[in-house]
Amino acid sequence: MKLKMENFGERGFMCFDSGRAREDESRYGNDNLENVLGDDRETPGNGSSKRKKQNRHTPFQIQELENSFKENPHPDEKARQLVGRRLGLEERQVKFWFQNRRTQMKFQVEHYEHTILKQENEKLRIENIAMKDVIRNPICPKCGGLALLGKKHMEHHHLILENARLRDELNQLGVLENNFMSWPLPSLANPMPPIMGYSGLDLALGRNSFGSLNSIDPELPTGLDFGNWVTSVDVPFNKSMFQDLALAAMDELIKLAQLDSPLWFRNLDGSQTLNLKEYASTISPCLGMKPDHFVTEATKATGTVIINSVALAETLMNTNQWMEMFPYIIGRASTVDVISAGTGGNRNGALQLMHAEFQVLSPLVPVRQVKFIRFCKQNAKDIWAVVDVSVDAIQEGSRAHVDCRRLPSGCVIQDLPNGYSKVTWVEHTEYDANVVHQLYQPLLNSGLGFGAQKWVASLQRQCNYLAAITSSTIHSGDHAVTNPAARRSIGQLAQRMTRSFCNSVCATVHKWELVQSGNADNTKLMMRESIGNRGEPLGTVLSAVTTVWLPISCHYLFDFLRNEQTRGHWDVLSQDGCVQQMLHIPKSQDLVNSISVLRNSAAASANQISMLILQETCMDVSGSLVVHAAVNSEAMNLVMSRGDPSCVALLPSGFAIFPDCSPVSDGHINYNRGSDEGNSGSLLTIGFQILVNSSPAAKLTTESIDTVNSLIARTLQGIKVGLQCN
Repeated sequence: MKLKMENFGERGFMCFDSGRAREDESRYGNDNLENVLGDDRETPGNGSSKRKKQNRHTPFQIQELENSFKENPHPDEKARQLVGRRLGLEERQVKFWFQNRRTQMKFQVEHYEHTILKQENEKLRIENIAMKDVIRNPICPKCGGLALLGKKHMEHHHLILENARLRDELNQLGVLENNFMSWPLPSLANPMPPIMGYSGLDLALGRNSFGSLNSIDPELPTGLDFGNWVTSVDVPFNKSMFQDLALAAMDELIKLAQLDSPLWFRNLDGSQTLNLKEYASTISPCLGMKPDHFVTEATKATGTVIINSVALAETLMNTNQWMEMFPYIIGRASTVDVISAGTGGNRNGALQLMHAEFQVLSPLVPVRQVKFIRFCKQNAKDIWAVVDVSVDAIQEGSRAHVDCRRLPSGCVIQDLPNGYSKVTWVEHTEYDANVVHQLYQPLLNSGLGFGAQKWVASLQRQCNYLAAITSSTIHSGDHAVTNPAARRSIGQLAQRMTRSFCNSVCATVHKWELVQSGNADNTKLMMRESIGNRGEPLGTVLSAVTTVWLPISCHYLFDFLRNEQTRGHWDVLSQDGCVQQMLHIPKSQDLVNSISVLRNSAAASANQISMLILQETCMDVSGSLVVHAAVNSEAMNLVMSRGDPSCVALLPSGFAIFPDCSPVSDGHINYNRGSDEGNSGSLLTIGFQILVNSSPAAKLTTESIDTVNSLIARTLQGIKVGLQCN
């Protein structure tokens, strides 16, 4: 009996290679399975031949052969000779033992597959009998008696049966795939890397104005600690239902990304807003009707980014890299379950269940908590798409009340010849507007709070930063940090500082306890216990956040807060004199997006420069940030010497600025892109983090609360005086 040898595919699926079997047969002739058990050579005796007694392998030999099989199920002749010498067997015996072992595994898999198919067939047969019985004896739902079915009803029932049959076939294929994926196979030489392992962003970048870059330096960590936030599934879920929803959501995303007018209204700033009437008549929503008390927020935006489609798709499907790419929008996120890891060694077909918190940097806008599935698909050679859709509405047993649900949203990514990619982003959300303060409702309605414009702008800014931090051609001006390693370390420290500020404003990641909220000036006080982890001081941390409206344009307010000459108006650490810039790291060609190290001029003249100020500023179409923290000079020197930035303790404070998007005289929304037209103003959020006690278990005193409230009031008053707006 001839044997066919099997091979293991790169994804763990078992396949059978007849070509390789023929090669072995041609080399070794017509050997049979009887040789597996021992040396069967004939010996002459009394004019006739007889076989020697079959020698069975010892338990030790069998165990060693099994171990060798796990390491390499297809050894070559040299490897078989080595195993034979070690175990006292001939190479011929080792060869046939391996052939027999592979054949045995093949039979086991086929038997298992046959059992599964038999069970599925029996299940379908029983369901078919039950459906036929229902059709033969229909019951009227009103009277409970027999019902007479017309031609239309019969056709409807036939369609139901056909749909059930197709769904069962799909489920059967899914069962078979899961069985193969979970089959205990021997270790491969090059196993696939873990899907959810943390790694820094490693983006494939194209040629850009910063020079020719093929990839971000693998030594460019971001140093962000997202915590061990693992969300469990509320109840067991139906994966096939998620697969159906993912396909429907992907189809809707592609339509929304490709179609323009009349499905979309074009805004003055270049973004687009969904025509809800046209949408209702053109597309059937995946999640059904909108709740009565919800409002719709649907926008589309397009932009060009310094990253290719494959790298961006990988980033979006990796939770940690996704949070790194959008540090100001995503509070925290986790992957609940990986339903499908993709095919072909990439993310094509990947489907995973996720949980995330989306934020606007203000205590007046509640964090949006959404549980959704994310599906990635390659639609063409150079076109990828990633779509999200909420599952709270379809997941049986989930909490009945949600404040937000995410309709098909995501992006379509198309590669460009220069290594860049064109990104078309769609954000479609329904939320409860009653939980949002009236100051921020125009901002959310405009799409600048959570809309597509903000996602595209954040993506462009972060890609530019990753390119600039490693570039040697970007113009950086005076006080520039030229050493690439120092730029990476300082950038890592600054990014951790800014994320800590965002988390303190929106009360994410850490366990915050509310101390004061809802007073007349919208100030919110929270406290938490810091146990002295790396990057944090030991003690009780108090966070104070407030939001105010100012009759000043966003651009003018941003320039005022980042200007070293006017810092003395609001910074209590700089009131003795203006500050000077020691170091400067640009994050893009636009120097307003930068990282700086500042020192107090008066302290410098007295040779007292033990404390420095680390500051990061950024601005895009949706708003701007100015974040700063006091850093010990010795710690900063350590960071610049390629020391570990995660050891530097930070308690950052800062400002978040958004346009108020107020209507102007012509009836349009003024998006306040730095102009002073009309009566538009800015929404300014001020946030402080203060260590009020060095003991984590210490109780907060009334004196500490009054001190923090006084600090907020003095800072706000200094800004108003400096801007001459009361």
